[in-house]
Amino acid sequence: MLNFYYFPGACSLASHIALEESGVTFEAHRVNLSKQEQLSNQFLALNPKGRVPVLATPEGILTENLAILLYIAMLNPEKELAPLHDAYQLANMQAFNAYLSSTVHVAHAHGPRGIRWADEVSSLADMKKKVPTTMAAGFQLIEDEYLQGPWVLGNRYSVADGYLFTLTRWLETDGVDPARFPKVEAHSNAMLDRHAVQRVLAREQLKPA
Repeated sequence: MLNFYYFPGACSLASHIALEESGVTFEAHRVNLSKQEQLSNQFLALNPKGRVPVLATPEGILTENLAILLYIAMLNPEKELAPLHDAYQLANMQAFNAYLSSTVHVAHAHGPRGIRWADEVSSLADMKKKVPTTMAAGFQLIEDEYLQGPWVLGNRYSVADGYLFTLTRWLETDGVDPARFPKVEAHSNAMLDRHAVQRVLAREQLKPA
């Protein structure tokens, strides 16, 4: 049995969607970040970083979307959630996911999580002010260079799509109009048509948009 730890609407949504798409049996556990449950001794025993997502597997604990998404895809290869038999395409998928993790997510975090990088009020305000610009730049690159088909890998759905969908949902709260990116917006609408996505949104009690 897999045990998955998440917070609604956080980056953990990407792995939550992948788990649902994979068809594997898992139990979902909500971690209330608002009440700082991620800093409890019980949770820190799972992930000393104090963050979601966390996937407890029979082999051990996994953290970070990049690792969890690939693990899920490999767990049930029949679902073809990653191009496991195509080294180049798999590397492309990982490169895209790494870009989301290391660049786009970090750009977003400078708003609500600026305290990770600075203490001065003026510095925090400056970082927050920059978020719409950096998020828009990140998604412009996705629109122009990465999203070449209906899915991240063209005509092939993969775990990268749930990751993109998750971060796209942050655009409006980051002060960016998603309509600026027609291909990204079409991608999100296609994701909303998937039954696995609908089930996860319902479980996390999130609105479709």
